[in-house]
Amino acid sequence: MSPFLARSETFEQVGSTNDVVRGWLAAGTPEVCLAVAREQTAGRGRDGRSWVAPACGALLLSLGFRPTWLEPDAAWRLAAVASLAMADAAEASAGLDAGTIRLKWPNDLVIVEADGLRKLAGVLGETDGLGSPDPRVVVGLGINTDWAIADFPADLAGSMTSLHEASGRPIDNDELLAAFIGRLESAIASLKTGRFAAAAWSGRQLTTGRWVHLSFPDGSSSDLPAVGVDTRSGALLVVDPAIPDVRRHVFVGEIEHVRLVGRIAGAV
Repeated sequence: MSPFLARSETFEQVGSTNDVVRGWLAAGTPEVCLAVAREQTAGRGRDGRSWVAPACGALLLSLGFRPTWLEPDAAWRLAAVASLAMADAAEASAGLDAGTIRLKWPNDLVIVEADGLRKLAGVLGETDGLGSPDPRVVVGLGINTDWAIADFPADLAGSMTSLHEASGRPIDNDELLAAFIGRLESAIASLKTGRFAAAAWSGRQLTTGRWVHLSFPDGSSSDLPAVGVDTRSGALLVVDPAIPDVRRHVFVGEIEHVRLVGRIAGAV
């Protein structure tokens, strides 16, 4: 086991790796702890959405941190660097060109294919005790790896993909995991010294330069142009056409769903 990991276990089947890691942290397990499952029966994404994949068709994992070394308002960067580490590792493992995997704010890894945008992976960050002497952060990540298109759920087949489908080659989950952990270890070491890969995180954002449909918890929604991300707060930056000189910060906790609806005229 890597010295980076205080605890690492692989399970044939669990309900949710996030729940496993949360339990470890509550019981006093030090950071960084890692739970990997070959299959989940109760995996979830944001807002309680389910995350289901066939056995070994996806790499399903959760990481546990005790970030006393990180300011509470910067805890979002743990999920951000995990996303970047997985994007880099997945491109290397699958033989994809650098930059093929993009980030769709706030929590998806996606690939743009000829027939449109397809989701490859999802990231879910959950926190307890931020600002207290015992902060805990769990970052869950599920990436479709050797899942064949013929086995995609019928209701999702038009909007999802896998590394196997994107690359045309078989994917070794253990190899991908090792590549991911190696990159994540370096990223966490940088975070601990106050360095965040802001340019890399911002540069992979597919949301920038597109109109987005934002759905809010109260049932309202807005279509607004997204012009960037704030690398200090993690917020999405949008512009209200009524006040075009002001950039509005949209935070993850404010919205229920983000959908891309088109490019901003003149955007690259």
